[in-house]
Amino acid sequence: MKYISEFRDESLVKGIIREIRELAVPMNIMEVCGGHTHVICRFGIRDLLPSEIRLIHGPGCPVCVMPAESFEHAHALADMEDVVVCCFGDVMRVPTQSGTLLSKARESGSVRMVYSPLDAIKLAQENPEITVVFLAIGFETTAPSTAMAVKRVRNMGLRNFRVLSTHFTVPEALRALVDDPAVRVDGFIAPGHVTTIIGLDAYRFLADDYKRPIAVSGFEPLDLLQSILLILKQQRAGKPIVENQYSRAVRSEGNTVALQAMNDVFEKTDTRWRGLGIIPGSGLKLNEDYAEYDASKQFDLASVPIQPEPPGCRCGDVLKGLISPPECALFSEVCTPDSPIGPCMVSPEGACAAHFRYRSLPGSDLDM
Repeated sequence: MKYISEFRDESLVKGIIREIRELAVPMNIMEVCGGHTHVICRFGIRDLLPSEIRLIHGPGCPVCVMPAESFEHAHALADMEDVVVCCFGDVMRVPTQSGTLLSKARESGSVRMVYSPLDAIKLAQENPEITVVFLAIGFETTAPSTAMAVKRVRNMGLRNFRVLSTHFTVPEALRALVDDPAVRVDGFIAPGHVTTIIGLDAYRFLADDYKRPIAVSGFEPLDLLQSILLILKQQRAGKPIVENQYSRAVRSEGNTVALQAMNDVFEKTDTRWRGLGIIPGSGLKLNEDYAEYDASKQFDLASVPIQPEPPGCRCGDVLKGLISPPECALFSEVCTPDSPIGPCMVSPEGACAAHFRYRSLPGSDLDM
């Protein structure tokens, strides 16, 4: 590839669309990644597809799948004396019964926005009188950076740095979705970024045990259209496999260095996802070798009261693919990016934010 325009070429788009229309059968195809959702909405990819093919959203937004208790724990830590919570910017804007972390950042400075865990480490170095807690979020894409940060802190001998891990693992969530009788998913567009870390083999069970076709996709319009075509070809042939459309970034074995760092620092644990409930083995917590850096072990968070979800918010149903964002009664009327009710309208990867941002575009943004 020399230019990004190569992945938006009109003649190639038309050719793939013709093939898709020839092979189309009724299918619900879930794009797992929030980045894919934004590309689909921005370029009007749904408008290019035949009516038999329905694209549905999945739990691929890391901020969106964080349960209410994770935010309440972060608020509780920020209210403690001599504790500063460091987190990414979109996490700060998620509303809870306790307000937002952004409001605490403005009121007391007990919450700081960071761009990476290295920023949190630097803050701990410069302020030995406080305990810095890094609110670690995300899937297997960001977990390696947290693992490397914890390793670095140990090597430095830094004693005032802790991690509150809310890392999730994608394959276990996909298993939970196909096991859920309320969810109908006939094929998956698997997340490219996550798969660069975990590799293709992590999804084999979907093809082998559940007979679901899978294509790991890149993030340009042609990537997604080609992935849909690959899924249709598998469905027509009756031979579901894991195909790698994103071969320019993804390898079968994944990123072995990143995986080793995760295995060194984390162990799997049962954890709660917004909308999906508790999924066995789908979370990552610091293992016993690194337990001294685990904020949940140093601070009493079990007694923190967990507030109910906002009335009327259907983020959980969006994350399971049961509804599209406009089907929520709050969408665009009460819940907007400037005044969000749920996290799906806050995060740049949220499905509600994508639908809101691109809701007025007339059809496809591709030159067809």
